[in-house]
Amino acid sequence: MTGVQSLQALRVLVVEDEVLVAMAVQETLERFGCVVVGPVGRVRRAMELVGAELDAAVLDVNIAGERVFPVAEALTSRGVPVVFTTGYGTDGIDGVFPSSTVLQKPYLDATLAEALAKAVGQAL
Repeated sequence: MTGVQSLQALRVLVVEDEVLVAMAVQETLERFGCVVVGPVGRVRRAMELVGAELDAAVLDVNIAGERVFPVAEALTSRGVPVVFTTGYGTDGIDGVFPSSTVLQKPYLDATLAEALAKAVGQAL
């Protein structure tokens, strides 16, 4: 995929409980040149990784019936930008993280690349 050089070597935490979706996101990010941390499918496991060296995170809003917000709060307090993914659109985050990008599922690979680049302050 052209234009994703700015994503090379970014360490990205992926939190997604749907296995096939998690695999697809991981594959896409790796194709962009990112180093994927995870993916993990539980909030508790994601909380164990928030202290890792991370450049960004891609977080599904609903993880096995739990909101991912504690993970997002921990990451953003450390200055790690997050991109939310959800089937509920911006309503899914209830305005809690107004500066974060929200991707409506399903989304295109290019849309994920653009959102991630924007989140880390890089242009594609």
